[in-house]
Amino acid sequence: MQDKLEAFGRLLTIMDTLREQCPWDRKQTLQSLRNLTIEETYELADAILDDNLNDIKEEIGDILLHMVFYAKIADEKGAFHIGDAIHAVCDKLIARHPHIYGDVQVKDEEEVKKNWEQLKLREGKKSVLQGVPRSLPAMIKAYRMQEKTKQVGFEWENSEQVWEKVEEEISEFREAMQTGMSQEKREEEFGDVIFSLINYARFQGIDPETALERVNNKFKKRFEYIEAHAPTDLRNMTLAEMDALWNEAKTAFNS
Repeated sequence: MQDKLEAFGRLLTIMDTLREQCPWDRKQTLQSLRNLTIEETYELADAILDDNLNDIKEEIGDILLHMVFYAKIADEKGAFHIGDAIHAVCDKLIARHPHIYGDVQVKDEEEVKKNWEQLKLREGKKSVLQGVPRSLPAMIKAYRMQEKTKQVGFEWENSEQVWEKVEEEISEFREAMQTGMSQEKREEEFGDVIFSLINYARFQGIDPETALERVNNKFKKRFEYIEAHAPTDLRNMTLAEMDALWNEAKTAFNS
């Protein structure tokens, strides 16, 4: 524990020094750091997807630096310091785990999650969806909203019902495409298909964001194989020729 505290103290000291002496660090604001933080978060997500523990360690450090940076700026404004933020999350964790720090009994993980959402509402949240960030990627946002509404009982009984909903939404999308509905209506119906598929994936224990990203990576590798092995410029090749290389890539990577 002492080593961890010393490491955190070292980071705080370096942050103070950089904020005082480095022109770039002095110039940064809460707003200027925002996009950089988003980028660092995605880099951590990539490292986790690759299961690369060395990269995960590095990206955790980068994100921790950003958190310390935000707190330093807030401290300069007289709003709060890093200790306030840490104590706040500690207080929240204790309050939302009454089965650990109180006398509440729970049977399993699902009861813990339900209690968590109920406690948030008692704390003043007006909706179970209030904590879902507006800027989340749409697929993750859909998954999180479905998870949260489940905790208050807004949920299908079984996966077969969800699949029937998927088929219903696909049928409505096909109708929208075939009957010449507006672009806005076709987009809405397509969105319904995706939302219902995300719901079905959730019922099957599949993380749709991770699943799609794995497919993205697979597609990237196979297409780069086509580019690397193409005998001529891709624009001069037929689809059948490129498809033959695609099948070669499938065999190469599967082996």
